[in-house]
Amino acid sequence: MTHNTPQAPHTLPDGRPIPLLTGPEHPMLESWLDFHRATLELKCRGLDDTQVRKASAEPSSLTLLGLVQHLAEVERNWFQRVLAGLDVPPVFEEATGYALDPRRGLEEALGAWRREVARGRELLAGRDLEDTGRIVDEPMTGVEVSVRWVLVHLIEEYARHNGHADILRERIDGVTGA
Repeated sequence: MTHNTPQAPHTLPDGRPIPLLTGPEHPMLESWLDFHRATLELKCRGLDDTQVRKASAEPSSLTLLGLVQHLAEVERNWFQRVLAGLDVPPVFEEATGYALDPRRGLEEALGAWRREVARGRELLAGRDLEDTGRIVDEPMTGVEVSVRWVLVHLIEEYARHNGHADILRERIDGVTGA
């Protein structure tokens, strides 16, 4: 009898972790989330503060810097507020996280995002996929969600925004893919 156990992480040539292809659901979902987190960081690699402030196309004001800020807020919301039930303020003073502060550069935003990712990992450790938290924002305030649902939602959120990031990066310097 063979047992399906997670393989040691492997990476792509660009340094991103390859998501688990076999094994238990919980580590597989976390590996997909880590892949998408690494993809966001990859899209910002090698760019300066001016480049990450470049909007995609009119009328959109979406930028890579705005995406990093937004995903820091997303991480805080789903892990700290929803799953852990903590009453914590937004990461950034702007309501959505997308707004650009002329004083905040990419390294500061990435630092905040990395701290939120690390805190999310801490709060996720030891939780079962069936464990639950409660949504804290309208229109679904109080609705119960499972850890599984949160992980799937975050994979979807990152995948969607990484598509945006790919278009933004292509507009900035022509780099595509990944």
